Amino acid sequence: MSKLDARETPSPRRSSSLASLQQVLLLVALVFAMSWLLYWWPRSPTVGVVGAALPLGGYTLVLALEGVMSAWVNRGDDAPPLSWAGVVRAWWQEVCVAPKVFAWRQPFRWARLPDDAEPAPGGAPHAVVFVHGFVCNRGFWLPWMQRLRAQGIPYTSVNLEPVFGDIDDYMPLMSDAVRRAHALTGQPPLLVCHSMGGLVARAWAAMEPEVPVLGMVTIGSPHRGTWLGRFSHVANGRQMRLGGDWLGALFAREAQIKPAQTYEHVVCWYSNGDSIVFPASTATLPGADNRHVPGMPHVALAFHPRVMDESLAILASAGNSPSERTAA
Repeated sequence: MSKLDARETPSPRRSSSLASLQQVLLLVALVFAMSWLLYWWPRSPTVGVVGAALPLGGYTLVLALEGVMSAWVNRGDDAPPLSWAGVVRAWWQEVCVAPKVFAWRQPFRWARLPDDAEPAPGGAPHAVVFVHGFVCNRGFWLPWMQRLRAQGIPYTSVNLEPVFGDIDDYMPLMSDAVRRAHALTGQPPLLVCHSMGGLVARAWAAMEPEVPVLGMVTIGSPHRGTWLGRFSHVANGRQMRLGGDWLGALFAREAQIKPAQTYEHVVCWYSNGDSIVFPASTATLPGADNRHVPGMPHVALAFHPRVMDESLAILASAGNSPSERTAA
C-alpha cells in the first residue's frame, strides 16, 4: 500500500453518529418514495410521482421558503439588497449543492480523507483546522481536504457531537484538533470554520486564549445570531438566536481578553444570499476583515472559488490578509 493510499484509509478512531442518522433517513426516504410510486402508479401516475418526489425533493421547498424570509428580513440590513432574481439564483445553487453534502459526502464519504497524523512531505509551515457547522460533520470539507492534499498542506478536523448539544461541550474536541494541527508543523494553525463552527472556534479561543493560532476564517457564521434561531428548540440552536444570552456572554469574554482590535485576526465571509444566517451582516464582526460575496447561499458559499482561494492565501502569506481590511 502506498503512503497516499494509507492516508486515504478511514481512521478507526473516528466516528460520526450524524453520518449514521443521515444514512438511515436517506434509506427511509428512498423506500417510502419507491413504495408510494409502486402503489399509486396503476391508480394515478400523477399522485404517484408527486408523492414520491416529496421525501426526496421536499428540501427544495424548505430552501425556497428560507430564501423568501431571508430577502424580506434583509431589507433593513446594511448589506446590499438582493433582487428577487438573485434570490432564485441563490436558491438554485443551494438546491444543487445540498444533496452533494447531506446525501453523499457527510453520510457516506465523511471518513474518506482522514486527518493527517504526521507532517506532509515538503514541510508546510502551517496546518489547517476545519470546524463544520450545525447538523454537519467533517465530510462537509471534502473539497477543501482534496485541495490541501494536492498542495501538501496538513489538516485536522472535528466531528461536533452530540449533534444538538451545547456549544460549550465541543471545547475538548476543538482543543484536541488544534493540538494535533500544531504538532504537524510546530506552528500555530489556521482555523477554517463554517456556520456554527465559527462560534465554536470563538468560544474555544476565549476559553484558551494562551494557545496561539495563525488566524480564523469564518464562512457564513452567525456571529451575532440568526433570525432563524428563534424557531430552534435544541441547545446549540438556541445559542444562535439574535441577541441571545450565550452570544452576549461570548462577546463579553472576548472583550475582556482583548479590549482593543478584538477581531483583527478574523476573516468573515458573508453574503446577502445566505438563507440560513440572516440578516446578512450578523455574519460579520466589528473590526474584522469582513468580505461580502453577493448572492451566494449558505452551503455553497463555503465552496466559492474566491472564498477558498483567498482563505488559503492566508497560509501562503503567513497570516497577512491578501485583501484590504474592511470594518463591519
